[in-house]
Order: sequence, then C-alpha cells, then structure tokens
Amino acid sequence: MTTPAGRTDTRFSDGRRIVLSENQQLLNSVDTDTWDNAGYLITSARSVFVIGSGRSGLAAQMVAMRLMHLGLRVHVAGEVTAPAIRAGDLLIAVSGSGTTDSVVSAAKTAKKVSASVLAVTTTIGTPLTQHSDNVLIIPAADKQDHSADVTRQYAGSLFEQATLLAFDSLFQALWSYRDETAERLWERHANIG
Repeated sequence: MTTPAGRTDTRFSDGRRIVLSENQQLLNSVDTDTWDNAGYLITSARSVFVIGSGRSGLAAQMVAMRLMHLGLRVHVAGEVTAPAIRAGDLLIAVSGSGTTDSVVSAAKTAKKVSASVLAVTTTIGTPLTQHSDNVLIIPAADKQDHSADVTRQYAGSLFEQATLLAFDSLFQALWSYRDETAERLWERHANIG
C-alpha cells in the first residue's frame, strides 16, 4: 500500500478483524441464563432507568432507545425529564470498573427506594455489584488495564461495544416473542428534534 510521505501504513482490515473477533469471543462467553433473566427483569419492571458515564453512558442510552422501541417505559437517569425512581422500577447501571461514582450513587439511591438494580460490569466484588440485585458480567478488560491480555483495543472499547451488542441481542430475543412488526416499533421512534 502506498502512503503519502510521513504517514503510517494503516490497515482497516486488521482493526476490523481485532474488533469483530474480540466481540465474538466475548459474547460467546457470557452466561445466557443471566441474560435471559435480565430480559425478564426488564420486561416486568414498572419503569426502566439506565445510567452510565462517558462511552458506557452512550451505550446505555442506546439500550434505552431500543427498550423504548419495544414499548417499555424507559428513562435515562440524569435527564431533566426523568422522574424519580421508585419501588417496582429497575435501574440498569453500566460501569466497566464498577466504581464510577455517579453510577454507584444511583444504585444506592435505587436500593433505598426499593427499586431493583441490574449492574453491567466487568467484574464482581465492586461497589456497584455490592449495591445490585443482579449482575451481568461482560468479561472485558477494565479501561485502566493496558496489558493487552484480554483485549488489544484501547481503554474500555471492548466493554462498551460488547455492552451494546449484548443488549441488542437481548432486544432481538425479546422482540421475537412479541407480536409486533418492525413498522409498529418504528411508530415509537422519535419524530421531532
């Protein structure tokens, strides 16, 4: 491949191979029973709240949108229109490290009002998992792990990607049990803004 002088020779195909193979390996390793249970928790909650920070927060917002498309009552914690969380509600708390202050604080608040907390994280035994009823482990490296033992990707990329892909897989499974067409789901899609 010829590159302009001074530019590094880059190969998109190499990066794509790493991203796809790491996500496939990780998603094939998650416990499907816990994800099936998460689907039950989500669909039986009065309202679902999601929270995360940074890129994990963006992944959580995408999860919220898909759950809204299913017709569930969903809120992004911290948004000005999000109501108070209450008993019967579910908080999906996303933090790779399980130590993100805002996410742990939200989990504590949810528990105080008898809402359920579903943690999405890389490991057990963190402040977040200690304040959670159920835990979904995404066995990716923490963003501070630069060892390349688990992933060759930068920071928390694998965790964030796999979180979105796992929830999209769960969405697909939940949708397959509903008698709703893609057109019906699309009617719920945002049409202003």
